[in-house]
Amino acid sequence: MALLESCTSISKTFGSRALFENISLGISEGERLGLIGPNGAGKSTLLRILSGQLEPDSGSISMRRNTRIGYVPQQAAFPGGRTAAGIVAEAIAHERLDDLERAARINITLGRAGFTDGAVRTESLSGGWTRRLAIARELALQPDLLFLDEPTNHLDLEGILWLEKLLSTAPFASVVVSHDRYFLDNVVNDMAEIDRVYPEGILRVEGGYSHFLETKEEFLLAQSSRQESLANKVRREVEWLRRGPKARTGKSRARIDEAGRLMRELSDLESRSVKGVAQIDFTASERRTKRLVSVENISKELGGRTLFRDLSFTLTPGARLGLLGRNGAGKTTLLRLLAGELEPDSGRLERAPALRIVYFDHARERLDPTQTLRQGLGAHGDTVIFRDRPIHVAGWAKRFLFDGGQLDRPISSLSGGEQARVLIARLMLQPADLLLLDEPTNDLDIPTLEVLEDSLTDFPGALVLVTHDRYLLDRVSTGVLGLDGQGGAQLYADYWQWEEAGQGRAPAKPEKREASPRAASASAPAKKKLTYLEAREWERMETLILEAERALEAIRAEMHLPEVVSDGPRLHVCYDKLQSAEARVQALYARWAELEAKQQ
Repeated sequence: MALLESCTSISKTFGSRALFENISLGISEGERLGLIGPNGAGKSTLLRILSGQLEPDSGSISMRRNTRIGYVPQQAAFPGGRTAAGIVAEAIAHERLDDLERAARINITLGRAGFTDGAVRTESLSGGWTRRLAIARELALQPDLLFLDEPTNHLDLEGILWLEKLLSTAPFASVVVSHDRYFLDNVVNDMAEIDRVYPEGILRVEGGYSHFLETKEEFLLAQSSRQESLANKVRREVEWLRRGPKARTGKSRARIDEAGRLMRELSDLESRSVKGVAQIDFTASERRTKRLVSVENISKELGGRTLFRDLSFTLTPGARLGLLGRNGAGKTTLLRLLAGELEPDSGRLERAPALRIVYFDHARERLDPTQTLRQGLGAHGDTVIFRDRPIHVAGWAKRFLFDGGQLDRPISSLSGGEQARVLIARLMLQPADLLLLDEPTNDLDIPTLEVLEDSLTDFPGALVLVTHDRYLLDRVSTGVLGLDGQGGAQLYADYWQWEEAGQGRAPAKPEKREASPRAASASAPAKKKLTYLEAREWERMETLILEAERALEAIRAEMHLPEVVSDGPRLHVCYDKLQSAEARVQALYARWAELEAKQQ
């Protein structure tokens, strides 16, 4: 595949803080690269540099001539009083098109993004449709390479499925910064993580997110073994140095120099291995009431549209209810009803006496951007009160990966992920019987998401969760309530039952059936039988796979040998061999499935 863009040894610093150093990366035709990393690692900054929005402090960037670049930022906003068609028209204003061609491209692009009316005003668009318009604007440019920063934020599940299909079948290459693990698995064919834990500051693996996790685990295990072996070596060298070696001979001087090199390498490994993870632990009130909230036949109408009608359910301690539905279906409205901010039009909603409710607002309206981080974290003076115990605000900030130097910075200067952590930190100070969480995952990195999932799973009270993160929803919820936005509501066991009921991938089902051999019509042409050479290949395939798997296991065993673990260059060679062997096994399995399908 032809290379579209590459960067070599680029670095970027903000103030006194280095985001990343000496990052090298290449993007080729047909690649769909997923980019992940902890909050603050510089993912968005790297995306802006690669898309030409920002200059690096050092290093070089080269691009194939006449490559068209598209860039969808994390926060999309459009001026009011404009139409969707006008926004797209403005994007292609500089292109040499006649009126008919221009109108056709605008209409086709808006249609691909799901817009049925190009005259819709930008100020009337929800967050999800604003995101779609931002993507449509870049699609109109017919890019060769599209950069997208957290594109699933604010999209409903239907929008996410639309975007998955768009990117996975697109003729252009793409680079996506995302924390949505199912989205990454369904879309990308290449993964990269920016993190100081890696020697080059980045780890890149061919394949989806699940395969990336397996390779990352093997790499970090090998690096950990190397660190342990190196620590033992350094310990021996330090003992030798303490005995006072005389550096009069060349051999002694060489050993002293080697001891210094080993110490520097160990220090580098140890500094890279230190990882911070936010400590999320919501405080429960420990009340024993069996019924916290009782909802009986409630209905709610907004803007002349019935959101839900005759809705009934009960929330008890330990219940974790997920809310599903399109944007505008009434999920946030239902949360506000449960919180007491709105009243139902009919029906009865009863809360247990003195019920303590903690509400995470997806719009973050409860954060004052003019406050300092110290105030935003809920500090009274220099302390916060957590579970009836005073904690110094600097220590509390550290739990959420902030340092003391940030305490007097305004909240408006924090990133989206940092603001989400501030809100979670403040909510943790409030004992709760019921947690109402509206899109708590937006902008959070994957390590923080994993901690949040553990905390929500262990929370003994009740929980109602609105999220488009299918992985979190699948792991946390004990049931889901699907809202169709037209008055209907239905309880399901989990997300997958909701999807199978036709609420999720309904538009994609006809294509699935059409592609399936069993769903083909009787008049469809019969499948071709194996050719002679294919039949011979199929007969040998099982043997080839066994041999490839034995070779793979041999390389894995070699990586854990003490002499390999203690030899950095040899360990990297083994790691490269491991990737090639894994790719070989995957290719053989794919070919076996292809040949077997021909025989059915």
